[in-house]
Amino acid sequence: MEYASETEVHNAAKHVRSLSNALNQVLFGQEELIDLVITGLLARGHILLEGLPGLGKTELVKGLSKTLGLGTKRIQFTPDLLPGDITGNPVLQEVDGRREFKFQPGPIFTNIMLADEINRASPKTQSALLEAMQERRVTVLGTTHDLPKPFFVLATQNPIELEGTYPLPEAQLDRFLFKLEVMRNSVETLEKIVNSRELGTEPYVESIIDAGTLENMLRLVRKIFLPDVVANYIARLVDATHPGQSASSSSIKYGASPRAALSLASAAKARALICERPHASFEDVAHVAPAVLRHRILLDYNARVEGITTNDVITNLLKEVPAQNKATPKTMKTS
Repeated sequence: MEYASETEVHNAAKHVRSLSNALNQVLFGQEELIDLVITGLLARGHILLEGLPGLGKTELVKGLSKTLGLGTKRIQFTPDLLPGDITGNPVLQEVDGRREFKFQPGPIFTNIMLADEINRASPKTQSALLEAMQERRVTVLGTTHDLPKPFFVLATQNPIELEGTYPLPEAQLDRFLFKLEVMRNSVETLEKIVNSRELGTEPYVESIIDAGTLENMLRLVRKIFLPDVVANYIARLVDATHPGQSASSSSIKYGASPRAALSLASAAKARALICERPHASFEDVAHVAPAVLRHRILLDYNARVEGITTNDVITNLLKEVPAQNKATPKTMKTS
């Protein structure tokens, strides 16, 4: 397999910095969040943004689509939204003097689909995204239709405690590479927002990366070298999320799936590229682990009653699981 060179990684990292600088002008005071969104994008993953209304989740996604110059469509998820409103429906049309059903593509046929307030729709409607998110295609009346490339779902959701929300099914949550928590702004950031923005106006954003450049960067991420010792760390970390496999797992009812291990590997490679390294490291895995694992771990009833969160459990797991397995050599190949 051909691996990424330092020159290729350096050139790609420059594009990433330009993208990050542009997005930081869209959403003030959320540098870490923006860094993780870009990481998830480079890893070809779907991203779930959770936070209270009005924190800028939707503006971030819209700004991202503008900087990338990709096709974008927004779907406002509501309780009356139907699966066909997302995937599209067969429409009866007259062709050559006879009537037949012809598929009319829905808004999911785009590069970036903004699923706004995704957890306000019913589980039946949410299930329409399962095939699209995993296989990048949709099947309607037995006919399969491929989605455009690249295809990303960036979804926003309100905390489940708010009125009019439905919990996302575990199968759908597992298809999101990251679940990111959008926190409220500091006083200094709020002051900056008040001084530089007007209610109802959107910040101006220029296109930073074209579709060809983005595709090259996505291919380059796959060429980032993943050392065996790092792959072993990922495997042990995911295994430790299952009950009985670690001290921290005593609060866990269900652990992370193999898809979580693949997600950790992809995200670690993407972060290595952002940090201008041709190889992934233990630190890359630890950095992306909370975003990858927090929606894939289900806590038991007692843990929830005691106020233990998945973030608490992941923090303890990262402390408990050593990066270097004593059974493996301590050398790490970097090229």
